[in-house]
Order: sequence, then structure tokens, then C-alpha cells
Amino acid sequence: MDETVPVTQSIDTLYPDANIPSQKHRWQGLISQFESKYGKKPAFVARSPGRVNLIGEHIDYSLYEVLPMAIAADVLIAVAVSSPEDNGMNGTTDAVIPMLNINPHKHRPSECTVPSSGKADIDATVHEWTNYFKAGFNGAVDLLRKENEEFSPRSMQILVDGNVPAGGGLSSSAAFVCASALAVLRANGREHVKKRELVELAIVSERAVGVNSGGMDQSASVFAAKGDALSVSFSPQLYVKAIPFPKVEPPITFMIAQSFVTSDKHVTAPRCYNLRVVECTLAAEVMAAKLGVELQDDSGPLRRSLRGLQHAFFSSSSGGGKTTKDPSKPLPLGDPQTPYKQQLEQMLSMTPKLLDQETGYTRSDIAEILQISFPALESRYMTTFPVKTDRFHLAKRAQHVFSEALRVLAFKEFLQNPDSANDTKLLERLGALMNETQESCREVYECSCEEIDELCGIARGAGAYGSRLTGAGWGGCTVHLVPMDRVGDVRRAWVERYYRRREPDISDDRLEEAVVVSEPGQGSVV
Repeated sequence: MDETVPVTQSIDTLYPDANIPSQKHRWQGLISQFESKYGKKPAFVARSPGRVNLIGEHIDYSLYEVLPMAIAADVLIAVAVSSPEDNGMNGTTDAVIPMLNINPHKHRPSECTVPSSGKADIDATVHEWTNYFKAGFNGAVDLLRKENEEFSPRSMQILVDGNVPAGGGLSSSAAFVCASALAVLRANGREHVKKRELVELAIVSERAVGVNSGGMDQSASVFAAKGDALSVSFSPQLYVKAIPFPKVEPPITFMIAQSFVTSDKHVTAPRCYNLRVVECTLAAEVMAAKLGVELQDDSGPLRRSLRGLQHAFFSSSSGGGKTTKDPSKPLPLGDPQTPYKQQLEQMLSMTPKLLDQETGYTRSDIAEILQISFPALESRYMTTFPVKTDRFHLAKRAQHVFSEALRVLAFKEFLQNPDSANDTKLLERLGALMNETQESCREVYECSCEEIDELCGIARGAGAYGSRLTGAGWGGCTVHLVPMDRVGDVRRAWVERYYRRREPDISDDRLEEAVVVSEPGQGSVV
């Protein structure tokens, strides 16, 4: 956990062998364009990849463990740094940062001027690609100012190349923010950037562009190890561990398929992603109020979480009692000696008893239960990240979170302790858990869509063991566990029954973009 972001002179260790030639061409193009635009070569390139979440959907912001892996698609930021004296060339000590993209027709050039003691201005109501760089910039500057109150950022020139599909559920925004923060730290003299500090600042930074980010995306982008999945947990603090895939026949293979339904969580957040974050937070608060449990602030986006509720319920206070607001409450608190899995099972079984309004809760309902005013409820939970809804479906959201946390435990156990005598059974078990996740996302968390469901059904019919959405949902991408010998069958089925039916004239290049056979990739590097 204390290791630093690696610095490398070669990209050969970053990508699957088959991708190396095309990636070398891409990197050379980036450097060549940088020279053409700025008249000099970049000093370095900061790189952070996208990710695919294998299991553990929408539970990171409730502080439960997830199992993602990095992918080959990534964000590259070529950087040149001005000398400290150059900051004064415009008559001030401001830092001036021109921000260019290799695709200027889609991503317009811009320039950011930052006062020596200030930060970059971000308007979260305007969806601009440069906001992600500014978010990473501000996070890096905050960190550097904690170390030196007199710190002033240096002027930089940047050129960005990203091939993680935006709105595709592969965390393009987290990859961009992580790469941006890494670039700024390096440009301002940080030769050794600790992975943990990069992740922690990137989590907070992405919230500046209007999303209640949980932390999985940034952790996977920074900590990923080529060839392994990652176990990422958030309580009591961020902890990451590589989980090797067992050697089985047929080999474990993951396919990623785009629905081409764009659901940019920064745009749809008030009714989708941010609403789910608020619902999970309110579920924890309402359950705590009914149990008489005192919740403590934690690292969740709104400082309270379902994982925090579980901890409070099963924690004992000094003297052997439980920490409660009202000891007369009818439901007894949990035994702190209860094994973790059984704790989750107990939380899941209590959910329908405590959150018993099947049609959902209005703001007035929640304010009354929490014994706070309506304005206080709005201010505390719905101001920083506004939401749009009349009813909050707390029981469904908590049910998904607790059941998904149990599925993550089971998936991880199967990876770490495979049945060597029966490889097929292992793949079937892993696939079944992925299918259960998809069902929960569709029916309980309500974050799937018709196109995602169709892609999953086609894949299973063509030989996939497990299929599910990945990322925020409501569109984006799907991930599928497929035996190596059925990869071609699944791809053909998608092309014939999904892509060509929806887009008869679809090009070969677009089909190539649509379906990827993914290997676990390498995380952030300079």
C-alpha cells in the first residue's frame, strides 16, 4: 500500500502483447503532435487506465469490498513544464496551462490561469472535458500545499489522448482525473508519488465535477497489476490486494461489450448515480434511527454509509454494552464476535423489517424518522449533489448492497481457493454470481436497461458462464465470463443479433471498438 507509482522507459509492460505495436504508434503520434503544437518534446507522459468491475457493483460508495481489474484502454497526458521564472512572464505569478486534446474537433482547446495561491475554477454545471484535468490539478495542489503552505503551481503545457469510452461504464473520468493529478504532481517536483495518496486525492477531486464517487474506479486505475484482479476495500481505510486468477482449462477470459447507450453519470447523476448514493446513505441513517444506533462519520461520499451502519451495529462500547441512542429500542444489537459473513447476512435479513415502506419514502417520511427538519434534510443530503425524485426506495437499495457484498466474498473465495479437480465447476460458480449481480442490478437496484439485458441474454445463450453490466449502469458496457473456446461464438452472436440489427451499416472499426477480449492491465505509470 505504500508503493509509489512506477516510472518506466518502455510501454512493453503496460499492454497485452498483441496491443504493443498499435500502442507504440499511438504514443509516437502523441509525442509528435505535442512537438508540432508546442515546439518542444514533452518532459514525460502520465498514464492511467480505465477499469472493468468484475463484481461488486454500486457498493464501493457504501464502503464495501469490490473486485475490479484495469483494462488496456487509458488516458495519456503528455506534459512539458515551464521553469519557475516563466510563471512571471505574463506580468503576474499566475500559472498558465494550455489544455489541448489530440481530437480538437470533439474536445475544444482551452487555457487555464491559476493564481499563485489559488486553484483552477470548475463549473460543475457545465460538462467540459477540461473539468477533469482541473479536478486532478486542484487535488494535487491541495496535497502540495499541505506539505508547503507557500507552494505555487508551475505553468505547464499538456496534450491529452484518451481511448476509454466516455459514458461506457469503464471509468473514463477516473482515469482522466488520476492521470491529471499524477501529471501535476510530477510537473511540480514530485518524483515519487505514492499510490495511496494519488487514489485518495483523486476520489475527492472527482467529486468536484459533480459526482459522488465511491473510490473503486480510482483504486483500480492506480493500483492495478498486470495479470491480476484487485480486491479493494474501504473500511476502516483504503486497502488494496492483488488477487491472481487461478490457472484453469479453459482459461478464465473476460469479454467487454459496449451497448452504445451512453449514460454519462455526470449528466444523468441527479436521477441515477447520485440518487443511488443518497438513497444508500439515507437507508443507513433510517435503519440506524430505528435500531437506536449512533452512526459515526466515515469516508463515504456523504460521511455515512451502510458499512458504517454494520460496524456500529456489531461494535461494543466500553463496559461491554452497545453504542445506542435509545437502549429501549425493540431490536437487539449485534454480537461483536459474529463472523463478517454472518454479519452481512443478518443485515440483509433485517432490511425489510426496518425499511418496510414498499412504495418508498418521501422527504417528509425521512425527516420525521430522523427527527430533523425538512430544510435540514435537504441541506445535509441533497445540496452538494442535488437529486431529483419524489420517493426514495431505501429497502431495495440496501438489499442490493448487502447481497452484492456477500457475492463479492463468494467470488473472492472461489478465486483464492479453486477446486482444482473441476475447472468447469469453478467457472460455473463464478458465472452464476455474475448473473445474480445482473439480476439484482436490473430488479433491485434498477440501474440496468433493455440494451444491457439483451447483450447479457445473447452472451449466455452463446456460451458465456456469466454476464452483467459493469460501471454506473443505465447503459454503457457489459462484462462476460466466457470460456476461451467460445469467444468467437459470443462475438458473432452479438454482431448478428445486437449490433447489426440496431445499426445495419455498422463499420468494422466500430465493431472492433464494441467488443474487447480483456486481460487484466497495468495501473498508473509515468
